[in-house]
Amino acid sequence: MTGSNEKLVESSDVVTALQLLTRLPLPATDAPKRSAQAVWAYPVAGVVVGALAALVGTIGLWLGLNTAIVAALTLLTFTVTTGAMHEDGLADSADGLWGDWDRARRLEIMRDSRIGTYGVIALVMSFIVRWAALTAIVSWEIGLFAPLIAVGAVSRVPMAVLLAWLPAARSDGLGATVARPEARAVALTIAIGVIASLLFVGWAIVWIAFWIALTTLAVGRIARSKIGGQTGDILGASQQVAEITALCVLSATFA
Repeated sequence: MTGSNEKLVESSDVVTALQLLTRLPLPATDAPKRSAQAVWAYPVAGVVVGALAALVGTIGLWLGLNTAIVAALTLLTFTVTTGAMHEDGLADSADGLWGDWDRARRLEIMRDSRIGTYGVIALVMSFIVRWAALTAIVSWEIGLFAPLIAVGAVSRVPMAVLLAWLPAARSDGLGATVARPEARAVALTIAIGVIASLLFVGWAIVWIAFWIALTTLAVGRIARSKIGGQTGDILGASQQVAEITALCVLSATFA
């Protein structure tokens, strides 16, 4: 855990978070040194990703494309902007957690670049459910920026929570190289994610936060039970589960 005398917030943390969570071209920073405290900026990175996806979707609507195609382009933007790293984490987690009975073998499967049956099913279901929810959201008259920025922000919170809650399941990898953040940094992450979402989608954030809290708890308990903690793949999977949850709740709330 980082020292309590370290500054909680630095302006460079936003760039650090964007470097860790996206594939946007950015200037180099001392990311490893601030990686733990920079978790507060994870929702900020999510705001950027959500805004870019909303921009592409809005351009698609302006061009007269139908809602299904706009939803697909929006989803593609979410994926490309992050380099599909969260999707990769979801697939690897599905393969590893359910691919064997032995903890060491599960971790080995998660590290394998090849994708298995569980991973394929997880990815297919993730894209289908998110596309269906986005298709409903695209049809709203309020536009895409508010809901997608909210989803982008709040869906990055579980990664910080799991980093602080669970030990690293292995001695190397992203889950181990990023130090466990302090409670105050995680609290700030949650506050920023929830407040940003409240500003954009109003009190719908209450149900979104409730269901994301439950799904994050489930992901954490499964990871602890099956592999003894978190890995970078587990963190990515938690973001995907939270994003799916937020999109489903929003599509149901404003249907």
